[in-house]
Amino acid sequence: MKNFALIGAAGYIAPRHMRAIKDTGHNLALAYDINDSVGIIDSISPHSEFFTEFERFQEHANQIKRNPATALDYVAICSPNYLHHAHIAAGLRLGCDVICEKPLVPTPELVDELALVERETGKRVFNILQLRHHDAIIKLREKVAAAPLDTKFDVELTYITSRGKWYMESWKGDNRKSFGVATNIGVHFYDMLHFVFGKLQRNVVHYSGVAKAAGYLEYERARVRWFLSIDAGDLPDDVKGKKSTFRSIDISGEQLEFSEGFTELHTTSYREILAGRGYGLEDARHCIETVNAIRSAQPVRGETGEVHPYVARLA
Repeated sequence: MKNFALIGAAGYIAPRHMRAIKDTGHNLALAYDINDSVGIIDSISPHSEFFTEFERFQEHANQIKRNPATALDYVAICSPNYLHHAHIAAGLRLGCDVICEKPLVPTPELVDELALVERETGKRVFNILQLRHHDAIIKLREKVAAAPLDTKFDVELTYITSRGKWYMESWKGDNRKSFGVATNIGVHFYDMLHFVFGKLQRNVVHYSGVAKAAGYLEYERARVRWFLSIDAGDLPDDVKGKKSTFRSIDISGEQLEFSEGFTELHTTSYREILAGRGYGLEDARHCIETVNAIRSAQPVRGETGEVHPYVARLA
């Protein structure tokens, strides 16, 4: 049984990490968050120590390190995006391997910095890239690999996940902390596209705003028009008032159906990490390079056939 600590225990995604730790037969020994709305712990791991001050969390982790039976093996990180680098480095320096939510860090330079800390500590960083474990994505990857090498698929990716006014008041609405909507809600999709279609060859941004972004990505095996939004006004008319989320991936005229099968992907990710098959820094580098380029790009008018149809609505 491995001992885990969790940083960011009050966050939206934290319960999936708590359940993954429990479902893989391990122990959530210690949790931390500046907010104390963490009652979910009672239904998953009521014995866990909990702190709202990082200094006390860190000191407790150092104390229990003296006994091999209680020393931490892993630190899981679900904190706001802009804190990931600092929390990952702290976890490594506690003598732990680290499991971190997306986006791992905002820039390739910080990936290089974490690689240095890995070498200094002898410990490893793993990123949760759960779409790589989804059955539909795995089957798509196999289909692409089996197609003739000169085949290039035409992909249209649309993801609208409505958020209320609270979003802009939270850290997620602050681009200095979330790094923008394309990074915060898009990074897993960009990783999935690379995982399925190979290396990125072109990256063009057609629209970039606080609540939405759009552009064109060309991979070795695909041409991708993409549109991401947290604005409910972007939902298709037949979806408005019925659902708050719309997800569509059209691949050369065929819809990729992957609306189900998400609930267990964190547990699958943990099993793979614990078995020595987790995704590390270099696996995450490609999608970090992609979102870093998107954030810094100047939006341009796109060429015919490269612009997502939803962009026309934004004129």
